[in-house]
Amino acid sequence: MTTTLWTTRFAALAAISIAAGAAAQARDANPLAEKVRAANSRFENVAAATAEGYAPIPCASGITGGAMGIHYVNGAYLKDDAVDVAKPEAVMYEPMADGSLKLIAVEYITSKGPASLEGQLFNFNSAPNRYGLGPFYELHVWAWKQNSTGAFADMNPNVSCDAMKGM
Repeated sequence: MTTTLWTTRFAALAAISIAAGAAAQARDANPLAEKVRAANSRFENVAAATAEGYAPIPCASGITGGAMGIHYVNGAYLKDDAVDVAKPEAVMYEPMADGSLKLIAVEYITSKGPASLEGQLFNFNSAPNRYGLGPFYELHVWAWKQNSTGAFADMNPNVSCDAMKGM
């Protein structure tokens, strides 16, 4: 009888714990990141990005740690200044040790501003800047890789360009 009572209590406790975890996950969900994933999951295969006119630029690491990864940039989208959730100006990949690329984020860029997407304000970059561009607005959305500094931060401390060393 005691074993049955403990089993029942343990099962109830486990159910409560699972429900609390699901509620916390739903509360922490980011609606924009969810829309970005839904609209851009086709880029999980880098061949889809190149087929749509995206070209790579070198892996970008932060001076204080972390990285943005390899940006695949679509020049036509960069020039049109339109902000469309399904047409990011850049698709970002983390280089993996086996040579593959893992989709981690997208970046929206426009020279028209102040800019926002689904209510999320873009960051402003003045000129001159490290990209050699005129002033622009940009928004990173870390939709596929958790970023402890925020879903819209530039650098992600959980991303590394180390796999590019020796290539």
